[in-house]
Amino acid sequence: MPEPYDVITMGRIGVDLYPLEVGVPLARVETFGKFLGGSPTNVAVAAARLGRRTAVITRTGQDAFGTYLHQELERFGVDARWATAVAEYPTPVTFCEIFPPDDFPLYFYRQPKAPDLEIHASDLDLDAVRAARIFWMTGTGLSAEPSRSATLAALAARGTGPADASGKATATVFDLDWRPMFWDGGDDSTEAPARYREALAHATVAVGNVDECRIATGEREPYAAARALLAAGVELAVVKQGPKGVLAVHRDGTTADCPPLPVEVVNGLGAGDAFGGALCHGLLAGWPLDRLVRYANAAGAIVASRLACSSAMPFPDEVERAVEAGAVTAEPGARAAQADLSTPVGPGAAPDLGAQTVREARQAQPAPSTPPAPSTPPDPSAQPHPGAPADPSAPATRQAPPHPGTPSDLGAQPAPSAPATRQAPPDPGTPPDPGASAAPNTPAAPNTPAAPRTGADS
Repeated sequence: MPEPYDVITMGRIGVDLYPLEVGVPLARVETFGKFLGGSPTNVAVAAARLGRRTAVITRTGQDAFGTYLHQELERFGVDARWATAVAEYPTPVTFCEIFPPDDFPLYFYRQPKAPDLEIHASDLDLDAVRAARIFWMTGTGLSAEPSRSATLAALAARGTGPADASGKATATVFDLDWRPMFWDGGDDSTEAPARYREALAHATVAVGNVDECRIATGEREPYAAARALLAAGVELAVVKQGPKGVLAVHRDGTTADCPPLPVEVVNGLGAGDAFGGALCHGLLAGWPLDRLVRYANAAGAIVASRLACSSAMPFPDEVERAVEAGAVTAEPGARAAQADLSTPVGPGAAPDLGAQTVREARQAQPAPSTPPAPSTPPDPSAQPHPGAPADPSAPATRQAPPHPGTPSDLGAQPAPSAPATRQAPPDPGTPPDPGASAAPNTPAAPNTPAAPRTGADS
């Protein structure tokens, strides 16, 4: 039998089209970076960056974006043998806005249906799923058929044993990953809690923020949520508390309540996926709980200090330095930049910014209020409409709350020394983006660090 994978993840994949301009509303963004995206896919990338053998079970469209995603999986060292194409549906695209330190609205284009929800139980290699040292699935995979039945079939194949035939530690991880816009009824869905409880019965590890824990257990207070997750059947409950850090409670009574790492936030999207990949790495290494959570915290904080997600995932030496320093510091020329795995899109497209720090990123961006005048009028037909969906008939779905992997639930906190400067609102004559609503808050000026976040976790 082939050597088992260290980590197999299952679920969402797509193309992230993220602004390469910080603090600029989507309607005014001119340059985007094109990245591999999707939470479980990013977790596989993060674990691969840390030296683990990983694969992902997912589906893309049979289109150019699907081809791009397969190429990126290969370049990141993630086995794509179970990433198959669906002819009927386009590859999903996701836009975001970047307003540090804690406002990163997401706009999903997954209509009429995302290919990654077309995973069938009959397509699964259950022997490989059963043999993997860690299997990672998410709540989104439970939101629709046939993905729901396939995900539950994979969980059932895993069983609940603590070790594989070689005696190596294994885990079945349920990333609670609550996305209300993917469920009938949204936040008021009556089906989601029942499906979450069904999956928890097969999982050995549960990971989520306090809002996700409420969907899964009805409890939002961190210790109560952790106890409820343990009662539901898991061995380890990991509860992200935003600026209060991360709480992890094991069934054996071991507890780790770790504070956040100070970080100057650029883009919190992807930080939770880096946390997940590092969590897998530490579980496989058999680390004590406190070290495990601190290491995962550091990995997430590093990605929060960078613009990209997948290409920003840190290498082991970068995480170790952050753990040792107790904070994420600027590192010009970080190793992730050498990967050069992003593809800029748009006028004046910039090079890969996956590993840039907030200071470097902002200094590299021209102020959006004073763009250079073009020598010739641009051809309107050649300019992509910012925020427009790949399918013009498909409306965007905006996620208003912060991404579950942002520093607000991860445990990374904004650097305390950052002063606040506000940017003037957009020109009243600027037409609104029909595919994306305006940001709820006035963005920070791109060349000035945003003020540290205060208040309770959102």
